[in-house]
This record gives sequence, structure tokens and C-alpha cells, in this order.
Amino acid sequence: MKGGWKPSPARFLILAGLLSAVRALPIKANVSLVYFNTFNRTSTNNRCECGMFGVHSPVTEARGLVVLSNSSKFQACTWDTHFAPAVSPWIALVARGNCTFTEKIKRAARLGAAAVVIYNYAKHGNNTIHMAHPGTGNTVAIMISYAKGREILQKIERGYQVTMAIEVGKKHGSWMNNYSIFFVSVSFFIVTAATVGYFIFYSARRLRVARAQNRRQRRLKADARKAIGQLQLRTLKQGDEETGPDADSCAVCIEAYKPNDVVRILTCNHLFHKSCIDPWLLEHRTCPMCKCDILKALGIEVNL
Repeated sequence: MKGGWKPSPARFLILAGLLSAVRALPIKANVSLVYFNTFNRTSTNNRCECGMFGVHSPVTEARGLVVLSNSSKFQACTWDTHFAPAVSPWIALVARGNCTFTEKIKRAARLGAAAVVIYNYAKHGNNTIHMAHPGTGNTVAIMISYAKGREILQKIERGYQVTMAIEVGKKHGSWMNNYSIFFVSVSFFIVTAATVGYFIFYSARRLRVARAQNRRQRRLKADARKAIGQLQLRTLKQGDEETGPDADSCAVCIEAYKPNDVVRILTCNHLFHKSCIDPWLLEHRTCPMCKCDILKALGIEVNL
């Protein structure tokens, strides 16, 4: 395709990388909480977009009573971990650490949890991560911050019944963070640079081809001038056969030959007005009538 945009494997790889990166971006979870005080029978509601679905979690809703494990530090890492839900469905609240996310989620799921909520380390404050937990099947798993996890934990320890509803938040969440902006910017720069580089290469290639063609034409014209100089010239006179009433005319200008006309005789013995045939031979180097190549006929070697 001349002058057009051409797809390349590099562009497809960059595009595929961009699409994969977008698919891998985290999805936020809306967390709705109801804190029910069992002593005075009052409740308070709390809602935030403070959860993040795990990499391998189904992105779907879940709800139930929040339940703690009997394990040390609520990490749900030991084989004898147990949850004691009062009602069903229920959601396991688990602390991060001491074993993998997959182990925690599988252990709670085997005991009947509708979802697993893991809260982050204390050092991360209000931050969450996009946790990976392969092999956990259809169990909904989200991460919340340490601060939110401790808030729920303390309510339960004080005798509150905590009910949680997990809903799908903004897809990709606040994905336009510094890393994402940097990634998109770099990717855009790479695609732009590749496109500009291609056009520079294509233009340079066309320029080289054009220069080579010009050099070739100049050499051919020089060889043609050399050949023309070796062709016979003749001045017609009154009474020559070529000036008679039945004579042929010049095949280039279609005019009859007259006395005193200067004609050039080619190697094939065809003759033409000098002023007509010389410019033709410079461009074509062949007889207009029989296409005889004057360079080959005169044994002139063409240097290209």
C-alpha cells in the first residue's frame, strides 16, 4: 500500500498489552454495613467504596452476617480454624498474614462462607491491594483496609451484629493512578514513536529509490549521448530518394523530408530529422519504428 498505514506485529503486541492491562486493573467493591446493637436494639449504617475484588474472585454481589474465626489473630491459617455463624448466609472476616490468600479463602469457603473479606496489614493504613488467590473457585473475595477491618472487628467484639453487603463498584476503580497514567503515556509514546519511525524509514527508503533512479537515468542519458554521437548524420539534397513525392515522412514529426534537412540514420537504417530523433533517443534509446536499442547495437556497456 503506497503511502498508507501498515499494521505490524509490534503494534498488535502493544495493543494486546494495553487490553490485557486494562482487563487486569482492579475493580472496586462497595461495602454496605449495618451495625446492630443487641443491647439497646439500635442500628447504624455505613457505606463506602472501600473494598477491592481479588484477581481471581467472581465480580458479583454477596451479603451476610460478618463472622470471625477462632484462630490466632483472626488469620484463619490453622487446620482447626472454625467459624461459628449464628445465621446463614455469612461472610468471613479474616486478617492478612501468616498464610496465603488462597488458603484463607478456601478454608472459609469449605465451612460455608458466602464471601471472604480480608483486611490488610496495619502498616498499610487505609490502602488495599489487588490480591491474587488462584484456585478459590466461585468464592467472592475482597480486600478492605486495616482501618476498616479493625472497625468491624471491634464492633463484633463489643457484641454488635454486623451485616455486610458487597456490591460491584466502579469498574477499574480509580485506575487512573500514577502507575496507570505512566503506563498509558509510555504505551502511547511507543505507538507514536513506532509510527513516526516507520514513516521516517519509509520516506528515507523512497528517497533512496528516487535517488537511485535519478542516477540511473543520468547514466543512461550519458550513454545515450555517447551513442547518438556515433550515429551517422546526413544532409539531404535535391534529388535524393528521401525528398521525392513517394518518399516516407519522418515518423516523429510526420512531416516530409526536404532538401537541406539534416537527418540521423540509426543502426537499423531508419532515418529521422536530427531535431526530432535526438531528444527521443535521449529518453528512450530505441528506434521509434522498430524498437532497436541503439546502445546494444553499438556495443555500449550500460553502467548502472
